[in-house]
Amino acid sequence: MISSPEFRVMKPTAFLINVARGSVIDEEALVKALEAGEIAGAGLDVFAQEPLPEGHPFYKMENVILFPHLGGATPRYWERGTEFFCQNLKRYLTGQPLINVIDKRKGY
Repeated sequence: MISSPEFRVMKPTAFLINVARGSVIDEEALVKALEAGEIAGAGLDVFAQEPLPEGHPFYKMENVILFPHLGGATPRYWERGTEFFCQNLKRYLTGQPLINVIDKRKGY
């Protein structure tokens, strides 16, 4: 989805953050854009190949921050998730509207 054409239209002060899927970004094009100064930097916790292969250029780039794919690992994650599920189950069983329903027409 994001490759050379997209990097070329970004501001040189732009930072690309990818916490979605590694395949969303053309990593080779990202390396070139970073080296050429087309964008300022990147923060990545997903990669096309995981784990990121030893010797990948990202490891040596000063303008790239690599971090583990742990965005959902927050304190009390399971406790809060269980509470949320139980609230929605109770609502469902009593015919009340659910919390945070996905609107498939909007795509989210």
